Amino acid sequence: MMNSAAVRVKQMPPAARGQALQPNELDLRRIVRLLEKRARYRYVMPVVDTCENGYRIQSPCCSRNIDAAGGIIDIAWLEYDALLDVWKLHRKDHALDRWQFHVLAQRLGEVMDCLSRDPARVFWQ
Repeated sequence: MMNSAAVRVKQMPPAARGQALQPNELDLRRIVRLLEKRARYRYVMPVVDTCENGYRIQSPCCSRNIDAAGGIIDIAWLEYDALLDVWKLHRKDHALDRWQFHVLAQRLGEVMDCLSRDPARVFWQ
């Protein structure tokens, strides 16, 4: 079992605390907790940052497949669509330097499960 220091969280802006919309402190902590159970690259410390309507996950590039120097790369973008009441999980297409839609789910846990398992290595490259 990993300790709570295994995933680093950037501080949320004060205006966002306590709001029911995304991003919010409760879901941010839940994402951090679920990331600790991921299957790939468990020895690196990803960073979870808030962004408009969701969360961005970055991590050092240990495989050196994307960044030969092992720098910080984008892993995933979790976007909450309030109009549809669904979560959208995006992966980074590093070759084209753009986000690519991956899956849609009703619950945050479903998109986090997809991100954590990642059998095709589309997130944790």
